[in-house]
Amino acid sequence: MNWLSNLTPPGIKDIFRKRDTGTDTLWVKCPGCGDMIFHRDLEASLQVCPSCGHHMRLSPAERLKSLFDDGAYESIALPDPVMDPLKFRDEKKYVDRLKDYRKKTGRNDAIEVAAGAIESVPVIVAVQDFDFMGGSMGMALGEALLKAADEAVKRRRPLIVFTASGGARMQEGILSLMQMPRTTLAVQMMRDARLPYVVVLTHPTTGGVTASFAMLGDVNFAEPGALIGFAGPRVIEQTIREKLPEGFQRAEFLLDKGMVDQVVPRGDMRGTLARLLRVLTKNGAVVAKTNAPAQLTPPAPAKKAVKKEAPPAPLDKAAE
Repeated sequence: MNWLSNLTPPGIKDIFRKRDTGTDTLWVKCPGCGDMIFHRDLEASLQVCPSCGHHMRLSPAERLKSLFDDGAYESIALPDPVMDPLKFRDEKKYVDRLKDYRKKTGRNDAIEVAAGAIESVPVIVAVQDFDFMGGSMGMALGEALLKAADEAVKRRRPLIVFTASGGARMQEGILSLMQMPRTTLAVQMMRDARLPYVVVLTHPTTGGVTASFAMLGDVNFAEPGALIGFAGPRVIEQTIREKLPEGFQRAEFLLDKGMVDQVVPRGDMRGTLARLLRVLTKNGAVVAKTNAPAQLTPPAPAKKAVKKEAPPAPLDKAAE
């Protein structure tokens, strides 16, 4: 099959309609510049517009495949928290919403954790899925991050987290807000084990996620144009009744203010992470804690110098 088959019946009927698989149409309009992009070209560029560089949403599966060596990785099983503990209901039951999103995305909640290697450096990676209820943070996400940190500590690997979220999940109320301190426990686990914890902020990263684990990385990267903040710009403008600066809360604005360490285009992310991890680890492997004090042993030359300065013995004999 070639491109011509897409332009002749029956393929021509599929050009501007949604496919049954849930993927976009054959031609996608870039939100940044308005250009029409053929879907295969967009997939090849990791959902980045070849004309203006606008970064569109990338699914967890696509991101993990593009990140790991040969696209191979091990999915880590995540614990199942209590479903709908508050018996919440708005327009429909929370349980029904979860079922709908699980069917739509093929995962249990808004995060996926995997183990693999980036340019031969073993890592644990957690990726939030914005398509699952806006990547909202609930009990499942808190448990998943703790599991990711636990696996990283057990295997002595760095932990990389790709964030994409609208904030806490209102259907879980205070239990959702409790995940803010719980996720910081996962970060502390990495620090206690002296293992690298790296965060990549993607569009959008807001709310309680920004106010917790998303901004606690040893190194914080961001994708170009990503919206990063706590409250949204419209809410802030309505609250302070002032016009915000151009590009406020975007990745480049935060880089200028020192909130992120580097803005990295998606195509360069794999290589940038690999170089960073080689710096933070020894030859791509984390040094065991028992080996760390070995560099602190006092140098031997100091003792030899003391022995050389000890010829007072002949003087004592002459004095006698």
